[in-house]
Amino acid sequence: EVQLVESGGGLVQAGGSLRLSCGVSGFTVDDYAIGWFRQAPGKEREGVSCISSSDDSRHYADSVKGRFTISSDNAKNTVYLQMNTLKPEDTAVYYCAAGPNCLRAGQESGYWGRGTQVTVSS
Repeated sequence: EVQLVESGGGLVQAGGSLRLSCGVSGFTVDDYAIGWFRQAPGKEREGVSCISSSDDSRHYADSVKGRFTISSDNAKNTVYLQMNTLKPEDTAVYYCAAGPNCLRAGQESGYWGRGTQVTVSS
């Protein structure tokens, strides 16, 4: 059974850091691209970052470049999103999703986690 489970969210002050984890079962992170997405209240879901082991690529939205870092631990079958210098506008529910490559990460409904809340206070 395919499962993606996010953890690590919470409440943090502006300028602080959090590390999100996306634990995967049912497939290996080495074979799929894993993307992080977020959705704030009243806003559309947006892509934040993606990692693909097949071509060793990492991608970031302009809004998080230089502050967020995506990485994977194949032994733990987990993908991380290190978030530094957090801003109130980073407040959202963060989701991880998988796909055959970063362009298609999250296209299949069964390859999404349920999300973790990140709240950044000013």
